[in-house]
Amino acid sequence: MKQRTVAIAGANGFIGSYFRQRFLDEGWQVRTIGRDASADAHWNDDGAITKALNGAELLVNLAGRSVNCRYDERHRREILESRVLTTRTLARAMAACAEPPRTWINSSTGTIYRHAEDDPQSEASGELGSGFSVDVARAWEDELAAADVPGTRKVPLRIAIVLGPGGGVMGPLRNLARLGLGGHMGPGTQKFSWIHVEDLFRVVLFVHGHGELTGPVNAASPHPVDNRELMSLVRRSLGVPFGIPTPAWLLEAGAVLIRTQTELVLKSRWVEPRKLLDAGFAFEHPSLAGALNEIAEGNR
Repeated sequence: MKQRTVAIAGANGFIGSYFRQRFLDEGWQVRTIGRDASADAHWNDDGAITKALNGAELLVNLAGRSVNCRYDERHRREILESRVLTTRTLARAMAACAEPPRTWINSSTGTIYRHAEDDPQSEASGELGSGFSVDVARAWEDELAAADVPGTRKVPLRIAIVLGPGGGVMGPLRNLARLGLGGHMGPGTQKFSWIHVEDLFRVVLFVHGHGELTGPVNAASPHPVDNRELMSLVRRSLGVPFGIPTPAWLLEAGAVLIRTQTELVLKSRWVEPRKLLDAGFAFEHPSLAGALNEIAEGNR
């Protein structure tokens, strides 16, 4: 029986490293595309990328510069180009494949939706937002849509904030809680949509195996929480009894000092995984309390 092959672009980050190991665990051959010296193909070599893609049944593109930075002109350009240009490069290389992947799952982001505290944002009913992060997400998805690869199903995966042992957004939140600053941030009513990295891996396999899933797919737990509950659960997972709330003005000042954006904690993301639920996908980590406990155990 022929070994299944996946090509992962951007395989060295928190999610990419996890995916690479999990695909290996499941018996897949893994080919990697990226900037790291160990990658099978590098971004400046279309021929090597075509070779990595040719004969693979699945392409998962996770490439993109971290958004955990100040959005100055240089960082804005890097954030945009690291998503749009890598997607364009993959399309160009795939067009040269004799046997292209039959599924191309390209990262996108749940941040594409508007600030929502009133209604969940599904693929069908969700309203797109405005601002730099949304502009990047639109350009990213537009680049995928423009890719001329007729033999390949293209799926933009609108991913919520990814949680897991050893990475993701939880490190800074845990550090704040340990310092006694683990109260709610800003109003505390903003929604926090999230997904455990293992469920994200399972979503990728599920989407690949369900050819009827097309267009954008939301990848988020069906049970988001608000920021007040998020920080309470973070404290509980660490055994920290209390946390001082942080008003929005103080977050703005602190974000300048640690060179990040308050949007990462103040925007209300309410992402509903309607397509996945309707197709029968079952989450292993649907509740944040359970996910945080599992992550805390893994970090120990």
